Amino acid sequence: MSSTPRPLWQGRALALVGIVLFAFSLRTAVASLSPVVGYVDADFALPAAVVGLIGTAPPVCYALFGILTPRFERRFGLERLALAAMVVAVIGLGWRGLATGAPTLVLSTALIFAAVGVGNILLPPLVKKYFPDRIGLMTTIYSTTLAFSTLIPPLVAVPVADAAGWRLSLGMWAVFAAAAIVPWLLLIARPRVAASDEAIAAPAPQAFRRMWRLPLAWALVVAFSVSGVLAYTAFAWLPLLLEDVAGVSPATAGALLSLFAAVGLPASLLVPLLVVRFHATRALFGVAVVAGLIGIAGLLFAPQTATWLWVVLLGTAPLLFPLTLVLLGLRTRTPETAVALSAFVQSLGYAVVALFPLGIGLIHGWTDSWTVPLVILAVVVIAAAPAGVVAARRHTVEDDWEQRHGAW
Repeated sequence: MSSTPRPLWQGRALALVGIVLFAFSLRTAVASLSPVVGYVDADFALPAAVVGLIGTAPPVCYALFGILTPRFERRFGLERLALAAMVVAVIGLGWRGLATGAPTLVLSTALIFAAVGVGNILLPPLVKKYFPDRIGLMTTIYSTTLAFSTLIPPLVAVPVADAAGWRLSLGMWAVFAAAAIVPWLLLIARPRVAASDEAIAAPAPQAFRRMWRLPLAWALVVAFSVSGVLAYTAFAWLPLLLEDVAGVSPATAGALLSLFAAVGLPASLLVPLLVVRFHATRALFGVAVVAGLIGIAGLLFAPQTATWLWVVLLGTAPLLFPLTLVLLGLRTRTPETAVALSAFVQSLGYAVVALFPLGIGLIHGWTDSWTVPLVILAVVVIAAAPAGVVAARRHTVEDDWEQRHGAW
């Protein structure tokens, strides 16, 4: 499942830089719009329906392009597809900064989300290909980069918009995506420089279809979905929920949402290493489930007491995100199978996630209460427990298939 470790930079510095810049561009592209929506609306009309469409588009695009990515990878290869994703991201980011109305803003943003949807799928197999001996460390590096790059745009978007306008605030992120193009261009031009010493098997078109019949693949779908449901629902509704049930001010609710997001940074740093070095998959699933349930129970029964603690515990449950990312590499034998598993898990996971922010909002509106939405989230968290039992078994999806259906 991994080769003998060798120095991180030995023969693969371009891949390391490429993966880090690639990961950084995926999240800055998404997190840079919402802080300056008011500035855009002051320049041209931006109906609430358009803002809502943009808000729900990411998981939908991620699901759609997650399904398509294996086909693209079989045709073009990992490196060329990574390069294409960054080129499309540059075009989308530049176009969005030049948007002249709501239609062009939506279309350019959809183009960005398409590139990000492909990129989400490619990161685990890129790590599998170039760093089979350092999967835990590289997953830590790129998942932490994802978390860090999610926090940066909200901090700088408004000051830049105040100083130089919203167009520069949105368009400047194209520079980072353009920088991410360079390593992949060099890798394509010099394919022998950084590739793993392991032989790369020919892509298997049937690999994605086989995932539907594998319990391990479905366990990872559940884990990924639970993490995404909690994160996207929290970003959509946690401030309002805290204002209603805990009686906090809007400013305090916003700070608590930031606290929820900040819990993901140490998780991104620690979880992949704990899984690779100490095989702590089962324990981490347990921590996520218990912490999530206690956090939800606190918000249900004692929301005004230690509100920050319930938020921290609820924010601990999405540690399932970096946990799933590292397992996408560890639970496959080849980069090609990692592409198929990554696409299966993330496309289905994001399809599930897309239903919840809207659904939770509708249920809250119908019941005029947060009790039923919180109970639903508790049920979602509980679903991770049996998934953890399956995912913790140290075997690959190829092993799973061979035990059930014969040769892979």
